[in-house]
Amino acid sequence: MRTYRYFDKATKGLDIQGMLADLKEATPGSVVLLHTCAHNPTGVDPSLDQWKQIAQVVRAQGLYPFFDTAYQGFVSGDLDKDGVGLRYFLDQGFEMVIAQSFAKIMGLYGERTGAMHFVCKDKAIATRVLSQAKLIIRRNYSSPPKHGAMIAGTILNDLSLRNQWLQDLVNVTNRITAMRTALKANLIEVGAKGNWDHVTEQIGMFSFTGLTLAQS
Repeated sequence: MRTYRYFDKATKGLDIQGMLADLKEATPGSVVLLHTCAHNPTGVDPSLDQWKQIAQVVRAQGLYPFFDTAYQGFVSGDLDKDGVGLRYFLDQGFEMVIAQSFAKIMGLYGERTGAMHFVCKDKAIATRVLSQAKLIIRRNYSSPPKHGAMIAGTILNDLSLRNQWLQDLVNVTNRITAMRTALKANLIEVGAKGNWDHVTEQIGMFSFTGLTLAQS
């Protein structure tokens, strides 16, 4: 297992050049773990143009994307906008796996509810993948609790509940944005040294402050 560069300490944003350089050195056929949105723990996401660059390198190197999708909706309150990078990879015809969690975005922390999606190029591969997935499931948990899945399923399949949930996502993200704006304003008001633009430029539930160990 290897890591790739991601966070740029100087800009407190994405080190896109370092990330691309490291991915270019990855062994062909390797799985590359990518965060769909609201990156944990930095709060820094690639732009669509940067996602396109990442996809280009992933394809050139023959890498297999694994998307961790735990916070879709916690960036903008819009599922489609937050999934733009993931959707781009799908539109480009990548085979990949997507781990989707509802634990955070539906408040089902105690249930740990989610779904695993495998995108395959044909039915024959999908059949083999399903067979292997069943073996792994059988060894690991066999029959998981279904309470969380039933809650998520009820919300997603009832138009009224689904719309209420989508509005809840908007309310949550608006509050997160307001908290970031207030924090930045207070830091400036008390005369905290340095530039604090990254507090509002970073997104989602997480943020890297840029403080050194001594400062913190």
